[in-house]
Amino acid sequence: MRTTGLLTTAVVGATLLITGLSAPASSHPKETGKRVLVFSKTAGFRHDSIPDGIDTLRQLGATGGFAVDATEDAATFTARTLRRYDAVVFLSTTGDVLTTPQQKAFEGYIRDGGGYVGIHAAADTEYDWEFYGGLAGAYFQSHPAIQPATVHVEDRAHPATADLAPVWERTDEWYNYRSNPREQAHVLATLDETSYSGGTMNGDHPIAWCQDYRGGRAFYTGGGHTKESYTEPAFRSHLLGGLRWAIGDAQADCRPENGYRPLFDGTSLDGWQQAGPGSFTLADDGTLTSSGGMGLLWYRAAAFSSYSLKLDWKMASPSGDDNSGVFVGFPPSDDPWSAVDQGYEIQIDATDVPERTTGSVYGFRSADLKKRDRALNPPGQWNTYEIRVTGERLRVWLNGVRINDFTNTDPARSLRDGHIGIQNHGADDQVSFRDIRIKELR
Repeated sequence: MRTTGLLTTAVVGATLLITGLSAPASSHPKETGKRVLVFSKTAGFRHDSIPDGIDTLRQLGATGGFAVDATEDAATFTARTLRRYDAVVFLSTTGDVLTTPQQKAFEGYIRDGGGYVGIHAAADTEYDWEFYGGLAGAYFQSHPAIQPATVHVEDRAHPATADLAPVWERTDEWYNYRSNPREQAHVLATLDETSYSGGTMNGDHPIAWCQDYRGGRAFYTGGGHTKESYTEPAFRSHLLGGLRWAIGDAQADCRPENGYRPLFDGTSLDGWQQAGPGSFTLADDGTLTSSGGMGLLWYRAAAFSSYSLKLDWKMASPSGDDNSGVFVGFPPSDDPWSAVDQGYEIQIDATDVPERTTGSVYGFRSADLKKRDRALNPPGQWNTYEIRVTGERLRVWLNGVRINDFTNTDPARSLRDGHIGIQNHGADDQVSFRDIRIKELR
């Protein structure tokens, strides 16, 4: 039987606009659900879209099964009160909005595992508070006029971006930032500065990102200036995914990711070859889905010896009774059993014994099941593997959490030189893949 780290809430309820926190309990969903605090105090420019943002966050709470309280009272920021919340949203806050004791309470909240969601002018807030600057990821510098622009989605597994197309066309007020957050945070989406006027970030212009920050989770999106943003289905989906990750209802790899190159970017299978029966179908959204088998789609263009391989995957059936895997360290061959017999498979299957379930090195070493279960998203949602091979050591990360560490001792299965591939297991198994990328290590 499969368990997951996803903490779902079955109750969908009302939300509440407050100036304090003394409203009757009956105004909220049941206390077993997650809770989010929306904070929208301004000490500088005030966005007229804030009420629209609050209404939208209320609606997203009803959709996502979490309660939403909203306040502009900074006195809410005490350790005792913040403890009630799984995430705090800074909704277009501006200027210095918290006192020093309130800042200390919020720092403690984040260090204790709290979540942060910053929307738009949250980056135009608390310039003299170093902790907050790191949490938000970057400070606002300037912006041009509201105009259409092209957004490129870099990470299509994170719940904030998983439902977006690779290219997202939308209109908003596009911030320039004082620094690039890429080295510290995991960039989810970037602006194409050639698609609009006024970008100042030299062609690398992150506009949404996430990070694990000093014990907590932090998600920021630069969108949300206009009232119209909050009626836009794609932007609402973007916000809901960010909220679900921040409160811990969805998992994702939010470690910084730099230096990878694509082996499969969703547009072409150049360099890849099918071995054995079955196939993979490439959809218009850049997703590969297995069909039939037992076969293997393998990257024939190059072998690798020391590398970090990342790829996104999801299972189709509600039960998780699908089967696939990622093979590494095998010689070139038109026979998929060559990979089985001479390489190693990192398994995708929720229903088998421990050494043959998701995260295992198939038949050799089980994943750390407690860590795996906490990190795993359920069928129908995307997960990210990092498979790192150095010498004969093979390590596996699931959504940023290390779940397996295996060392090969069999000369016939050496990991020091070999190919990589993804399995299509059988007619009843459907597993999808996206964004296969690699970074070669020295």
